[in-house]
Amino acid sequence: MRVAYLVNRYPASSHSFIRREIEAVEAQGTAVSRFSIRQSRREELPDPRDQAEYEKTSVLLDLGGVTLFLLTLRAFAKSPGRSFSALKIAFSKSDWNPRTWVRRAAYFAEAAALADKIRAQSLDHIHAHFGTNPAMVARIAGALTQASYSFTAHGPDEFDAPISLDLKGKVADSAFCVAISNFGRGQLMRWSAPEHWHKIQVVRCGLDSGFLREERDLAPVERPQLCCVARLSAQKGIPLLLSAVSMVKSAGYDFELSLIGGGEMAAQIGRKIEEEGLTDTVTLAGWLSSDEVKSQLIKSRVMVLPSFAEGLPVVIMEALALKTPVIVTAIAGTPELVDDECGWLISSGSVEKLAEAMIKALEASPEHLQALGENGRSRVLAQHDAALNGQELNTLFRAAVRPDD
Repeated sequence: MRVAYLVNRYPASSHSFIRREIEAVEAQGTAVSRFSIRQSRREELPDPRDQAEYEKTSVLLDLGGVTLFLLTLRAFAKSPGRSFSALKIAFSKSDWNPRTWVRRAAYFAEAAALADKIRAQSLDHIHAHFGTNPAMVARIAGALTQASYSFTAHGPDEFDAPISLDLKGKVADSAFCVAISNFGRGQLMRWSAPEHWHKIQVVRCGLDSGFLREERDLAPVERPQLCCVARLSAQKGIPLLLSAVSMVKSAGYDFELSLIGGGEMAAQIGRKIEEEGLTDTVTLAGWLSSDEVKSQLIKSRVMVLPSFAEGLPVVIMEALALKTPVIVTAIAGTPELVDDECGWLISSGSVEKLAEAMIKALEASPEHLQALGENGRSRVLAQHDAALNGQELNTLFRAAVRPDD
């Protein structure tokens, strides 16, 4: 069986869970061809495994406008009826904004390029990660080739605009679709027709042995360490975290916080750190390799993530797998993994609750932190093993390709 994986931008430091999933699927004997709509920046890939994925990935937009246009014409020449049906899908739920038309036309051209690759490589199935434009391109390519397609919806983006993204149509046309949590499954059910609910499966994101075999040894340090691993974007609530750091510091606590990640708010966050007088407390570490992230998590008392919107962040699994307790907001699928037995679950948007939880973590005894970490690790081992989750997904692929087997 040969499967195409499609992501908007792959590989990426924030998409290591997709790499682990692909590796787990391949371990089951399925051949996977990697496709990315946009080019990743190699300089933003500190992990050697992501750099290896970079070499294996075909980038659709790298073909250039002329080639994409010619492939679009070829699709219509090869099968006019199928192409017009696919074009109708491309413009489903489209408004009358010219920018939307251009974007939808681009989806069709990208899908035509993907369809050409699917035929050339005799691929059986297309799986897209994220229910936004990758799912749309996969859906159109499926219509052009008659290959089955599926997608994994993570949230929150898919659930912020379910009508314009036509989640209902994407679920209806899919062989199956994946939610990464029960919360996500409920959201997909909310925005799809009941007769298609049976297609919605929960396959959780997983970790590989690199995390599952690590052992935590929190040696005494002069200044307690906290860390936050996140893309520096609006949904992660990092400015709120900095305000909480100021409150905790003003209360007389001496500690260090490492902010690991990059993103569109990096410059703004850097300025806020200076304005709040936190340069001696907060470090902007940027993107780190997987091994470097593990090292930061292992030496931290807790991992803090005060998100406003999420699916179920993989970094929570990574922290708990390393027996590092977490401070996270009670949103989306997070409460399915975290409660007061493995960390602190707080109200979203409350700087007071966040600061209060950070103080509790700083005051916690090593024995209490160890107990929280042990509980968290046991949950991750039970629910978020990439090898086991890859087996589940591979079973779904086989059922989609050979439904009568």
